[in-house]
Amino acid sequence: MNPSKPGPKVAPADDEGSLRTHIRARLAGTRPGAHGGEAWLAGLPPELTTRFHHLLPTQPTPAAVLVPIVDRHEGLTVLFTQRAADLKHHPGQISFPGGRLEPHDVDALAAALRETEEEIGLARRFVEVVGYLPDHLIISGYRVTPVVGFVQPGFELTLDTTEVTETFEVPLRFLLDPAHHKGRRRLLGEGEIEVYDIPFGERNIWGATAGMLMTLYRLLRE
Repeated sequence: MNPSKPGPKVAPADDEGSLRTHIRARLAGTRPGAHGGEAWLAGLPPELTTRFHHLLPTQPTPAAVLVPIVDRHEGLTVLFTQRAADLKHHPGQISFPGGRLEPHDVDALAAALRETEEEIGLARRFVEVVGYLPDHLIISGYRVTPVVGFVQPGFELTLDTTEVTETFEVPLRFLLDPAHHKGRRRLLGEGEIEVYDIPFGERNIWGATAGMLMTLYRLLRE
């Protein structure tokens, strides 16, 4: 068994209940591909994403990830995976559990829960799905549906070490604090976009994972 590893301690906020309620309210009634049906790139809103459509795959592979928000007594945390270093796609990166939709998956939710069980052994009985973020386009050829769920404590994890080397948790309040969002310019085609990294201790959350977190941040601020 391999329990998820908490990172550096961050003092919990006094009112985690209001954050739970706000997340539920903002995501209530959402469905895969909702939010206007537009896909987002690297956490950019659709009006900026359209500038780079010519660089994106015309027929992206459908995929789904679980954004697991663990409902700890001391405060909400987000569970991440560290991908194996020898994987073909995104080796060594910090990510959410998930993967491509298989023919037997009835929808994105089924794929996200199946992949999560296969990758890290998180049983779906611990997951309460509360909604969906907008689909995210990944330049490597995927259109990813992020499924947001509250995870009840008491789970044990068994990692598929061919895909995941370890797991760890980061306080959600830390991830939503703009003081921890480190902007940088990225060249994309002949233009530039501003993307964000979220450093946490010795780790750096970046790429599509950071983009999805930035999308959650923007949705919760609206």
